[in-house]
Amino acid sequence: MEPKRAKQRLDPLTQGLLWVGFLTLAAGLFFALKAPPDVQQGYLVRILYLHVAAAWTGYLAFIVAGVYALLYLVREDPRFDRLSAASAEIGLWLSLLMVLGGMMWARPTWGVYWVWEPRLTSVAVMVAIYAAYFLLRQAIEDPEMRAKAAAGVAILGVINIPITYMSVYWWRSIHQTASIDIINRRVNMAPEMVTALLVNLLAFTLIYLGFLRLKGMLAEMGAREEEQSG
Repeated sequence: MEPKRAKQRLDPLTQGLLWVGFLTLAAGLFFALKAPPDVQQGYLVRILYLHVAAAWTGYLAFIVAGVYALLYLVREDPRFDRLSAASAEIGLWLSLLMVLGGMMWARPTWGVYWVWEPRLTSVAVMVAIYAAYFLLRQAIEDPEMRAKAAAGVAILGVINIPITYMSVYWWRSIHQTASIDIINRRVNMAPEMVTALLVNLLAFTLIYLGFLRLKGMLAEMGAREEEQSG
């Protein structure tokens, strides 16, 4: 029993990422509460500190899933398929958190929880793609065929990310443009707001990396147990 428990312990890097990530999140929430209200949104802007952090980290998770999917197709190493699935799952949860935060912000701002405008429509498509990704993984029993089909969907999903981000610039939209506007190189926030946003973004990124390592290790342990039992 002791050797088995030792194998299940988290490695120092994973523990460090999760501990530092959650501590940074606590600091991010402190800065969010301390930041001044927005001129138009008032204190409702505090929702955006988590909403935007979840959105950006979700994009990162899907991009990483696509990279690992591509690596799997090139090298056919099951480890890359497991990491791609792990990153896609975290990205899907982050996207659902992003949608929930957006709906909480939209109701008092727009008067409705959801509007089928370009940004929200592209987000809905993105969530649908990755929901289909996991349905596909459940539907195909052959491991190699499942991994290749899932890799194709993961790579396809990455294509939707720049469309989602650029939708507020390409089409007429009621959704506001980015608070930190990379396209026009402009910051539409007070310095205290930028600090709150960046600290939360760092926290979400660290937590994502920690959970990616954790889920990768759990998936590898599951694969080994399956091989031994088979």
